[in-house]
Amino acid sequence: MKQLIFILLLITTSYTESHEFNPAHLVVDQIDTQSYKYEASWMYPFKNIGRRAEVIFPNECLTKSSDLYYQSKYIIEKVYLDCDISLKGSSIEIVNLSVLTDALITINFLEDTFEGLVNVQNNTINIPIEVSYYPISYLQLGISHLLDGLDHILFILGLLFLITGVLNIIKTITAFTIAHSITLGLSVFGAINLPQSTVEIMIALTIIFLALEIGDSKKIEFTPWMMAFAFGLLHGLGFANVLMDIGIANNQMFLSLLFFNIGIEIGQLMLIPIFSLLIWISNRYKFYKYTENTTSYILGSMGFYWFISRFLGLFV
Repeated sequence: MKQLIFILLLITTSYTESHEFNPAHLVVDQIDTQSYKYEASWMYPFKNIGRRAEVIFPNECLTKSSDLYYQSKYIIEKVYLDCDISLKGSSIEIVNLSVLTDALITINFLEDTFEGLVNVQNNTINIPIEVSYYPISYLQLGISHLLDGLDHILFILGLLFLITGVLNIIKTITAFTIAHSITLGLSVFGAINLPQSTVEIMIALTIIFLALEIGDSKKIEFTPWMMAFAFGLLHGLGFANVLMDIGIANNQMFLSLLFFNIGIEIGQLMLIPIFSLLIWISNRYKFYKYTENTTSYILGSMGFYWFISRFLGLFV
């Protein structure tokens, strides 16, 4: 019966992809102080289903686009703007956004920077005349990245099945947080550089390892927070890949990194009570073993599928 369930889950995962969080990014740079001329780069993930989203600039701006080209996961369009007025006080609209794609907008004026985030529900951003800049858009990106990353979600779920007691949960999650903060920072500042494909394969292996440990009646023989710290280092590299792809196009890299990391923690803290309640209910009503086994099979089949698909992706 266990083998049958595993096979069914494995077949199901062949139709399931780990949603790769690839936000679009519009970067607009003012060229000089004597005129309202700007140079823009519109980066849109080319793997998204449907039409490529387009940027609608103010009517007061004449636009000239260069040929599209591909870079990493993005199709990039260069746009040159010659405006009658400043972009401050005007609006920018992004049309045809995918429901799975947020768009980060960064406008670097010569004297300051404005940044905002749009999505399919709210696709227009108003640029204030007086810019008070804090890169809080990276906070939203961090939350979205954690909640949209199924592999990260399953890793947190698996961890909680290996921990008992509130104190141990705090220690384990804190260790995971510290670890991924270290590698996230080191990667963004260029101290560590690992290929994204390798990182994604190793993250899949952490999911498989958790599945095996959940299904092991003896559980892990070492302190869970140590394992969380070790695997957190890998997941931090995965978080960093998002920022490395879209780039931090402002002069406050440290704050942007900090807000992004805080966003990841907020997303993490949103999941922990939900998963903890699920585990408590299953234990309270005597079906904990069933929940534990089901979770182990789900993590194992998903992790195995991601490992195989990501490994084969190295040769495609």
